[in-house]
Amino acid sequence: MSGYLTGVLVVLAFNVMAAYAVYLPLAAGQLNLGIAGFMAIGAYAAAYLTNELGWSMWTAIPAGSALAGLVGLLIGIPVLRTHGIYLALATFALGQVIAAIFLNLDVVGAAAGYPVADYAPPVAVFAAAIGVVLVMALLSRTRFALYLTAVKSDPTVANLMGISVRGIQVAAFALGAAVAGFGGAFYAHHYSFIEAQHFNVLLSVFTVLYVLFGGTQTVWGPLVGAVFFTLVPEALRASAEWRYALFAVFIILFMALRPQGLVTASLFRRIRRRAPEASS
Repeated sequence: MSGYLTGVLVVLAFNVMAAYAVYLPLAAGQLNLGIAGFMAIGAYAAAYLTNELGWSMWTAIPAGSALAGLVGLLIGIPVLRTHGIYLALATFALGQVIAAIFLNLDVVGAAAGYPVADYAPPVAVFAAAIGVVLVMALLSRTRFALYLTAVKSDPTVANLMGISVRGIQVAAFALGAAVAGFGGAFYAHHYSFIEAQHFNVLLSVFTVLYVLFGGTQTVWGPLVGAVFFTLVPEALRASAEWRYALFAVFIILFMALRPQGLVTASLFRRIRRRAPEASS
């Protein structure tokens, strides 16, 4: 495999992990625009444990993920009292605050950045992304996934059915933060250097676009959206000066014609119905 192809696939792997971090709270009707902040927590925490405390990379990465999830849990309890645009603004501000903290924190290099001692090879990044996809696929078959759908569809009815709406929302928010921290920790150890400027609002916005484009009705939507947003711009690289303009026009037209996203529940039902017909 060429170095270029490996680099593109590594970027795809990180985009997939970030997309599922956004998908979990979005599946419960919560738009998190601060996902980059939780990626930063995982990245800096894991890097600090590796550099300063001598931890193994394989223990520091889960620890960074757990810390991001814990911060998501503690912050999600008060933040998720807001809804709609107010929640989006609150999480947007949260991401900016987290990035600003690391930007001014001298113990992890502040604005100069922070070198990371251990190195995670591409195969480890690929395995991490595949693991996240498999966990999300398994989670989609549990009762928790049904609770997420119920809370998103109608919180009042879900509450009447005995579902803890706030509990499910906070759990989804915290799990999404943990997945983001997991991806951020691998990012730090793969590229061997992190800087707070990378974890900016554009990273959060682009990640939300992956999920909205792919669709939030099934667990495969974020994967499809991340693949599309990562690979299509590379395929259009031949028309260097026009590729982003063409890409943007296509996205606008697509979302106008199919606002529910590329992968929908009805699409999967049609595929399941046609599969027995094709085999017979």
